[in-house]
Amino acid sequence: MRDIEMKPLGIKSYGSIPHLPGSRRGPGDHGLSDRQASILTEKVRDKKDCIIVTEKLDGSCVAVTRKEGNLLALGRAGYLAQSSKYEQHQLFAAWVRWNEGLFDWLDEGMRVCGEWMIQAHGTKYIINQPFFVFDVFSAENQRLSQYEWLIKHNPTIPLPFVPLIYCGSAAFPIERAMSNLGEYGALNADKAEGCVWRVERDGKYDFMGKYVRPDKKDGIYLECETKGEPIWNIDPRSLRLSA
Repeated sequence: MRDIEMKPLGIKSYGSIPHLPGSRRGPGDHGLSDRQASILTEKVRDKKDCIIVTEKLDGSCVAVTRKEGNLLALGRAGYLAQSSKYEQHQLFAAWVRWNEGLFDWLDEGMRVCGEWMIQAHGTKYIINQPFFVFDVFSAENQRLSQYEWLIKHNPTIPLPFVPLIYCGSAAFPIERAMSNLGEYGALNADKAEGCVWRVERDGKYDFMGKYVRPDKKDGIYLECETKGEPIWNIDPRSLRLSA
C-alpha cells in the first residue's frame, strides 16, 4: 500500500459520473434516477436550471492542486502522479512541473481536474494539447460554476477546456447531443466517445450525467491489451519542447 503521504487530499481527486439511459456501462458503473435523466434530456424544472453539455474525452482523469504553496499533480484516485507505475502519469507530473505558470491562478487548496490525453486509451485523437479542463473545485471541495469559467471564457484560467456542445435553459436530448458531437468530435477522434451533461441551478452545481456510445470499447490501445508499446496521441518528447 502506498504511503498515506502520497495521497495529499486524503480523498479521490475526482469521483464517477452516473450514466444516462442507454449509455454503455462498465463494471461497477451506476445510473442517474429517471427524474434526474429527465431534467437533463427532456424537461428542466424551471428557469433556474442551466444545462451544459460537453464532449466526453477518452484519456486519464487527473488533477492539479496547491498545498502549502506547492503545486501537486494527482491521479484520479488522489495519489501523487509521480508515484504511479504508469508512464503517462509520470509524464503528467513532469508536464505540471514544466508548466507551473499555467496554474498561477490556482489558490491554496483549490484543484483543477481534467483529461490527460497524451496516451490513447480506447480512442485515438489528433491533438496538439495534452490536457483539457472539465472541473474546478474550491478549497472547500465545492465545484465552481462551469458556466462562469467555460461559457464566459474566464481569462484567469489559461488552459483549454473540454469542447462545448450546448449551453442553455432547455433540456438537451441524447440524440441531439450525439448528432452535434458528430463521428469524430471536436478533437479529431477516430470515433468520439460520448457527452457529459451538467445542470447548474441559480449559478451553482447540482448534478451531472454522461452518455457513452453503446459500442465503445475501453482501453483497446493500452499496452495491457495490445501487448506492445504505448500508443501516443502526442509524442512525449514534444512536451518539454512546448513547455
